[in-house]
Amino acid sequence: MSSQWRARPASLAWSNPVARWWALLTSVSGANIAAWLLLYSQFHQQPAGSLAGLPGFTLVWRQTITPSSAPGLELMLLLCAAYVFGCAFRSFLPRADVQRICLFDTWLSSVAVGRSVATVAEVCFAAQWAILLYQLGRLTVSDTTLNAALVIVPLILIAECFSWYAVLTTNYFFNAIENSIWAVAFVVVGAGLGRLLPEFDGVVRVILIAAMTGIAFYLAFLVTVDVPMYLSRWRADTASGSRRLRPIEGLRDVATRWVVTHDIAHWKDEIAWMSLYFSMAVWASLALCVFYALIRLPV
Repeated sequence: MSSQWRARPASLAWSNPVARWWALLTSVSGANIAAWLLLYSQFHQQPAGSLAGLPGFTLVWRQTITPSSAPGLELMLLLCAAYVFGCAFRSFLPRADVQRICLFDTWLSSVAVGRSVATVAEVCFAAQWAILLYQLGRLTVSDTTLNAALVIVPLILIAECFSWYAVLTTNYFFNAIENSIWAVAFVVVGAGLGRLLPEFDGVVRVILIAAMTGIAFYLAFLVTVDVPMYLSRWRADTASGSRRLRPIEGLRDVATRWVVTHDIAHWKDEIAWMSLYFSMAVWASLALCVFYALIRLPV
């Protein structure tokens, strides 16, 4: 590997804002892992039909429903684990895929490894939403919600294909398409949740409204910040005549080239989305497990 690719920058000193940002990411990820372990332990300690560790939480759907472990909770926890630990891995070893930049000189910082971890984690996160919507759709006999549940994972799989193509070719335009598909997927999620509002009262309706509000902010971020950022980078590369890689070239490149940099100028555009992604998105994944544990199908 070329020494240019492996050149070591100055150490990651605390005076560097990148060091403080990385410390924040790792601290949040450590707390997220602890939260998942607590959830796993809590759910497995509860007797069937109750969640004593979550007192006073009642779901209302045309009648009061007692909190209970739902069938499939183990799968939800497993999917959540993939997302929590996958995001933690990406926090401990941050990298920007198309630029091939990272903070630490290790093969674990390669885009091939990081993008593979991200793909598995993101598909698992989408699957969590699909399972929850499917359960709620069955509970309320809502075709809209059931149909939403069926299309989320296929949409995210398509988005992941565009993400990989962007990474292999170093073409930001396909990142813009990827994130646009994520926006479409969460419009579908929001529609599925919105259809449920007339069916629930009390705490559940509040949870649904909170989830829809969070989705609205996420969509606003994608539309006003994330997608425009990738389009701007694509236009800049096009104007400068930057050479894009062929996919076959890209396969070797993502496995063998990583540029270690601690320069805030290289990371400043990544900080906002990474910080939100590795915190709030992970909290959403954990919350999906809790909400799923508190619902059950009527007998």
